[in-house]
Amino acid sequence: MIQVLPAHDKKNFKEFLNLPFKLYTDDPYWVPPLLREIREQFSHKNPFFRHAEVIPFIARRDGEVVARIVAIKNDAHIDFTGEKAGFFGFFECINDPSVCNALIERVKEWLRDKGLHTMRGPMNFSTNEECGLLIDGFDEPPMIMMPYNHPYYKTLLEGCGLRKAKDLFAYIIDIPERLPEKIYRVAEVARRNGLRARPIDMGRFREELAAFKRIYNSAWQENWGFVPMTDEEIEYMAGRLKQIIIPELTLIAEHGDEPVGFMMILPDINYVLKRLNGRLFPFGIFKALWYSRGIRDVRLLLLGIKEGFRRRGVDALLFTEAFRHGSRRGYRRVEFSWILEDNYPVQNLIRMVDGRLYKRYRIYETDI
Repeated sequence: MIQVLPAHDKKNFKEFLNLPFKLYTDDPYWVPPLLREIREQFSHKNPFFRHAEVIPFIARRDGEVVARIVAIKNDAHIDFTGEKAGFFGFFECINDPSVCNALIERVKEWLRDKGLHTMRGPMNFSTNEECGLLIDGFDEPPMIMMPYNHPYYKTLLEGCGLRKAKDLFAYIIDIPERLPEKIYRVAEVARRNGLRARPIDMGRFREELAAFKRIYNSAWQENWGFVPMTDEEIEYMAGRLKQIIIPELTLIAEHGDEPVGFMMILPDINYVLKRLNGRLFPFGIFKALWYSRGIRDVRLLLLGIKEGFRRRGVDALLFTEAFRHGSRRGYRRVEFSWILEDNYPVQNLIRMVDGRLYKRYRIYETDI
């Protein structure tokens, strides 16, 4: 017998949190999240909840928790796009189609009761956070803020009638000692035209966030799945990342005093999280400090250029600065993720620096 229950109370939510630790016990590539961070994501501290309704569910079979999912109604998405779509996320399940179907049907029912017509996911909680189901590239662990799941999840979800909405790509690049000469030439032309790239000033962090917001809303507004972040959401995200930001790898491009481009490259702290088993205290902090010295990979999380400054060498300028600092710090690889499957200009740029597609993620949808 399968029961799908809300996981609001303390006992059920604890089982919701702990389920992945059971499902991935023997998986060498899964990276345990920090449990306190996941708890905070679901708390009132997360400004996402000021414009969204979220309900976590667990599935029990014969009394044992065997799956979980979250139903999401994001009013910001509805208001911005006019689309009556809801979402699901934090999906984990044993390899049993009947359990998966029970979860999906329960989320459909909840979203339908909210007046929504489409279900899309997985998203944890939106495209501004972890999203997508890994469908190709299971031979390496995920990098920071990228999802990971069992290969059979694809079969489970498609067996429930979910269809592809969009694929997301991740590229990997071995950091070279020197980039292709064309990139340096384009970057130099950009400098002669009054553009420059500088590290983020951590002493003026709030002001830098304001610059990021202006670039973000201009650069990404036409992207599939985009929903503007509120000031509170940007501050919340930045607060979570501030401790691992490397100023020389978080760059702002400017034309005069106007911010026109932004790049954020983060060290892959999954290398550290892999060794903490979900808990930072009481001794994990010492492990984190010790293992952080071994990080050799980074992830290019954000790259945006304001409308009106594209094709003017801003991207080349940011690349030359970031790769110079990354190589100096001893990083060996950089992941570009995620990239929309139909974002051909960025894909062409990545191929110019010998990037190869090594992971593919999928967002699904279905009518409800």
